[in-house]
Amino acid sequence: MRILLASSEVVPFSKTGGLADVAAALPKALAALGHEVMVVVPNYPQIQQKLLKNGPPITTTGQVLRIPVGQREVQGQVFRSFLPGSSVSVYLIDQPEYFDRPQLYGDRNGDYTDNCARFVFFSRAVLELVRSFDEPVDILHANDWQTALLPILLKTEYRLLPGFEETASIFTLHNMAFQGQFWHWDMLLTGIDWKYFNWRQLEFFGNLNLLKGGITFADMITTVSPTYAREIQTPEFGYGLNGVLSARRNDLAGILNGCDTEIWNPQTDNYLAARYDSKTFTTGKAACKKALQQRLGLPLRPDVPLFGMISRMTSQKGFDLIAEAAPMLCQLDAQFAFLGSGEPTYEQMLSRLATQFPQNVAVTLGYDEPLSHAIEGGSDVFLMPSQFEPCGLNQMYSLIYGTPPIVRSVGGLADSVVDASPNNLKDGIANGFSFHDYRSDVLVDQIRRAISLYHDRQTWNQLIQTGMQRDWSWKRSAGEYVRVYTQAKKKLEAADKQFTLA
Repeated sequence: MRILLASSEVVPFSKTGGLADVAAALPKALAALGHEVMVVVPNYPQIQQKLLKNGPPITTTGQVLRIPVGQREVQGQVFRSFLPGSSVSVYLIDQPEYFDRPQLYGDRNGDYTDNCARFVFFSRAVLELVRSFDEPVDILHANDWQTALLPILLKTEYRLLPGFEETASIFTLHNMAFQGQFWHWDMLLTGIDWKYFNWRQLEFFGNLNLLKGGITFADMITTVSPTYAREIQTPEFGYGLNGVLSARRNDLAGILNGCDTEIWNPQTDNYLAARYDSKTFTTGKAACKKALQQRLGLPLRPDVPLFGMISRMTSQKGFDLIAEAAPMLCQLDAQFAFLGSGEPTYEQMLSRLATQFPQNVAVTLGYDEPLSHAIEGGSDVFLMPSQFEPCGLNQMYSLIYGTPPIVRSVGGLADSVVDASPNNLKDGIANGFSFHDYRSDVLVDQIRRAISLYHDRQTWNQLIQTGMQRDWSWKRSAGEYVRVYTQAKKKLEAADKQFTLA
């Protein structure tokens, strides 16, 4: 199949979260299965200056796109590159007015006010790029609200155009909390007929909701874990769209993300002080832990567990629990290493802790790729107490690196982490610690439980080996996506046949 995946971010060209990792790893895994895969992403020059120090070259194709955005015609250029370590082409849509900015979606003052126009332009540019190809695309794979217009436009405008007759659309939901809601007059920017602004399709409490439209118009919908697929059909996790998703439950598949094991692999990771596998982790992790403690200025104590956390510092990621639990955590005989950035309240809180308890707490604000690998390899336990987590990747990185995670049993965390209960330990299936009630005292209890088990070296080593020995690569997940693609194609063919018979 010829597959085109459109995303607002993709590693190594741009990144704010897990979407960028998925948009890079899944295409490579699909290509390894024999499919022809292309990726389309906006061109962010200022972001690339920070990320692409030794990245793949970006060259111009010379192609110019003229895209209607409301009453304007906006011109963009097409650049081209590739995903490192693969033959997957990456097309970068260049439009300096929209994308030459220091951040992808907004700054500390909030979202960019023209985000709707920016991603209307991008979505229409993707379709015009596809229209220029010599061969049609079988699958158009959109991701999150920024590309939700693709399945909408495909059905309302492009379906009858040459080259699009057999193109099926897939829409993947990475996080229901971000929906692309704009005031109703932004409907004019999309160029879509006003008849689609109704409660069944694009209207949401008087506003335009792009995510809702993507869900409604896509041939098939996926999300990033089986548990999250069930959760988003409930009021707690559906963010007002649970009814829309329930109505399409037969077209909704939950596929757990995989990991790019070319990047995240303790056997080959050059960011680690020592490389190791499931047989040599005892000495390998000890060396990585010592190096991490030295780097962070923590006492060199091999006898106490080191807890790592790499995350956006927001309530969604459980930092409200960390803040409430901080007085108790700092009394424990343990060390904590935090890496990330986010809400100023949590950044300031953690910085104060590091100043008050330098023997126990180290904090690094910002994004640091080498340090993130060092924390995964050098920590004994990984903290991920999220309020909700569609899939999560760090818990899987942690399992690969022999760092048992502590997670809340939601979304992909529930699908990947098996709690170290006595029965699960006896059955040899436990690989971490899991809890349900979202309370700081429950989190502290889990941390204490991990500390206790850490000192039982035989059981602890069993816990590590169980996590490391499972295949967390994208191969399995990519196969499931291919099945969804095939299902979408069959569904499209059935609809066309029905239309012809009618």
